[in-house]
Amino acid sequence: MNLPIETTNRVGAPLGNKNAAKAHIFYDAVKRAIAQDDGKRLRAAAEKLLDLAAEGTPWAVQELANRLDGKPSQSVALTGDDGGPVQLGFKVVLG
Repeated sequence: MNLPIETTNRVGAPLGNKNAAKAHIFYDAVKRAIAQDDGKRLRAAAEKLLDLAAEGTPWAVQELANRLDGKPSQSVALTGDDGGPVQLGFKVVLG
């Protein structure tokens, strides 16, 4: 017997989501701005970030570490109502 099964194991944003297109527009605008002044402002921004990190500014240290080492993975703990294991259940409807 073949049962119809709906799956929702898509990965990523819902269909029709325009966020990636918006990000691409911003990325292109930043690339054009960098190219217009031969990267001088980008280098100045990088120097400022390094200066602030060297002074011990916490967000600058964190940003520099994230850029050099990669952003650390976020850990998520999933527990049930009482703090114990999550109880999963499902129901098959024939008919």
